[in-house]
Amino acid sequence: MDSQYKAQCSTEYGRLKTVVLCEPTYMNIENQINETQRRYSDKGFNVEQAIIQHQQFVAKLKDLGIEVVLLPPGKNYPEQVFTRDIGFTLGDTVFIAAMATKIRHGEEDILQEWLKSHNVSYNNIKHGHVEGGDVIIDQDTVYIGQSDRSDTIGIQYLQSKLPHMKVLPVPFTKSFLHLDCIFNVLSPTEALLYPGQMDKKVEEYLYSRYDIIEVSKEEQFTLGTNVLSVGNRQVFSQPINTQVNRALSQRGFEVIEVDISEIIKSGGAFRCCTMPLLRLTDPAYFD
Repeated sequence: MDSQYKAQCSTEYGRLKTVVLCEPTYMNIENQINETQRRYSDKGFNVEQAIIQHQQFVAKLKDLGIEVVLLPPGKNYPEQVFTRDIGFTLGDTVFIAAMATKIRHGEEDILQEWLKSHNVSYNNIKHGHVEGGDVIIDQDTVYIGQSDRSDTIGIQYLQSKLPHMKVLPVPFTKSFLHLDCIFNVLSPTEALLYPGQMDKKVEEYLYSRYDIIEVSKEEQFTLGTNVLSVGNRQVFSQPINTQVNRALSQRGFEVIEVDISEIIKSGGAFRCCTMPLLRLTDPAYFD
């Protein structure tokens, strides 16, 4: 049986056509598993507001003609809103992540069931750990953050499945949750970076490959790097990150501002909340 869904992704900035999300129905930050949650723990968390913000984000995606798949939320999975971590599409393969944190074990089963039921082929990470927040693709290069969430064994396994691609491990400061909290690619020639937090040689390579927009310490904390590109130089970003948004606008990006300030209290923003299933090659970059 053919699937109505096609999996394909070769960049972070091609035209987004189909994306997987999950409403934060059971989200909470009581059992803190990252530094952001610890810093927000005394400020309170409003799950109803998080749901409203997520619905507004979904509505805006649909307004742009993007097909949104919503996974069923599980009551035992307070982090399930961050669908990027549980799976990622590289080329025409959907990889199901091997989650490193016990509280997130089982989220991947819900994604796997959806892929099975819609006849979308997938590959499970069978050795080590790799989470999607550490995986950033740009054409023939896949950057993978080496962190507490993605380890050497997992990266080596992924490399064995991608012999035609350059897999570049990126060691970075352990206090940051995933690589996309400090780095993100916007186009073939532009990227966001919170500097000084990763392997020096890798950072030098990034500066040589991209025109880097540097993110301040303050806007890194409010996840200024964790934008979502949807193609045609359109980027979702939070209103609070005024410096990042100004820099993007100056470079000709259309900044789509949506407030997800309640969701970021758990440690993720737009990129974390979205698992692209299908991205087209964007003529804005590749004509």
